[in-house]
Amino acid sequence: MTVVVEMSESSWLVAGQVPGLERQPLKKLEPDPIALLRLVERWRDEAVKIGKTIERVALAFEAGRDGFWLARWLQARGIEVHVIHSTSVAVSREHRRAKTNRLDTAMLMRVFLGWLRGERGHCGMVAIPTLEEEDARRPSRERESLVGERTRIVNRMKAILAWLGVRGFNPIAQGDGAP
Repeated sequence: MTVVVEMSESSWLVAGQVPGLERQPLKKLEPDPIALLRLVERWRDEAVKIGKTIERVALAFEAGRDGFWLARWLQARGIEVHVIHSTSVAVSREHRRAKTNRLDTAMLMRVFLGWLRGERGHCGMVAIPTLEEEDARRPSRERESLVGERTRIVNRMKAILAWLGVRGFNPIAQGDGAP
């Protein structure tokens, strides 16, 4: 059984390809991992009632804000989880394209099925870090965020000073303990 999830802050759109079902199920959920797990189990039960044996549940979604904790949580419950690198999914850049969660889910299903078949060029997967690996990255990410914030503030100060006619003033070099 193959499942993809298109995640947004307010909802998750879940699509599946379930052996034995002619329809391709599609369900909108609140962002709730327990509801997602129940839905996958319900689809698995539907396939079993039809007489199909489900030995493998492969679930995928694009890397993003909700990605790694959810992947680890689902893996702990026996789901095979893959996190798709979002920039590895090829999209046409020639024309403006319609962008809806339903279309994105269909595209994710196509590229994930191609990747599962072993076809090259469909998409790339992100390694799911352990909790310890993710925590180890936090200090450098926090520093990047703080440096970016400082740059934004200094640029804003320079713009305001230039607007007032003050030029050549470096706010970073003027304070105590500035790098």
